[in-house]
Amino acid sequence: MLKAPVLRACRMVLLLCGLCVAAPLFAANEIKLTAAQAKAMGVATTALSGSTAGAGRGLPARVVVPNHQLYVISAPLAGLVESVAVAPGQAVKKGQVMARLQSPGLVEIQRGFLQAATQAHLAQENMSRDEKLFKEGIVAESRYLAARSRYAEAGAALSERRQALRLAGFGEAALQRLEKNYVMSSVIEISAPVGGAVLESMAVAGQRAEAATPLFKLAQLVPLWLEIQAPLAQVVGLQPGVAVSVPAYSASGKVTQIGRGVEEGSQTISVRAEISQGAENLHPGQLVEAVLAVDGSGKHWHVPNSALVRLHDLPYVFVQTATGFRAQPVKLAGESAGSSVVSGEFKGDERIAVSGTSSLKAMLQGLSAGGE
Repeated sequence: MLKAPVLRACRMVLLLCGLCVAAPLFAANEIKLTAAQAKAMGVATTALSGSTAGAGRGLPARVVVPNHQLYVISAPLAGLVESVAVAPGQAVKKGQVMARLQSPGLVEIQRGFLQAATQAHLAQENMSRDEKLFKEGIVAESRYLAARSRYAEAGAALSERRQALRLAGFGEAALQRLEKNYVMSSVIEISAPVGGAVLESMAVAGQRAEAATPLFKLAQLVPLWLEIQAPLAQVVGLQPGVAVSVPAYSASGKVTQIGRGVEEGSQTISVRAEISQGAENLHPGQLVEAVLAVDGSGKHWHVPNSALVRLHDLPYVFVQTATGFRAQPVKLAGESAGSSVVSGEFKGDERIAVSGTSSLKAMLQGLSAGGE
């Protein structure tokens, strides 16, 4: 006796043969099939999912600060951290004092600046005097040229000392006060170069810091970047400028860069997006789920994976017609475990087969081969 699985296979073959005789293929990709025949084959249909603006499936992403918006603030000179005025997470304005350092080296730089300023002033007076005497014919031209050369050298030395004080945190107003009043200070004020938020504070009151020791990490948090890990199939046709959103945090932006390398383990590609709307709702280092548009143009549709079949290595779905089913070619734009995103020539009100598709495929292939 034949076993049950074998009997079921035989019945299916006989059923397909009967259907093929009763419902021949009249046109390319068209299958004539009654509702009763479709039911007997186990074919079930569902309405085509509503069109979307190219929205894909949620993808894992990490929020990062753009490189050009990240600042590491260091100690300009060796010294002792006297006080710290800000804490991690705090918003600061441009020019706001973040910490104060006591630095003996600052006094030395100020002394050098005042000496250079005095020498430059003296060299200017000597040059002016020699210029006048030269024009009156009292001194030789060589003396005037030598005085002018000494003035240029003194001016260069003063510029060097001024720049050293600026690197130590001196502003133009502080420089003018120093040059006018000759009052020196050993306190360095560490100020914020831009407005932003303090991501990290390495400074501790009472700590000794060497020159170039990092004290704070500061960032401008608008806009932010998303580093998205997208499957290979999801980036087919993807171009910079495509819309990206983080629905859970009401944030959105657009793709700016698509990576070229593939992660060996996950077989994903890194896609970078810039979030300009709702960036204040996100936090650097946060893991979120991003919705990546497929290509930013046209209509796309979500279909169950069971609805997809491959004919000659191309994806198709079976669209229900008044007299049966039509094999409709589609373009696969994204896929996940349960469904895929496709584009194709759809009106939007079609019904597609979601089960029994293997029988429809066999029927289409068999009849097409018979017609050759």
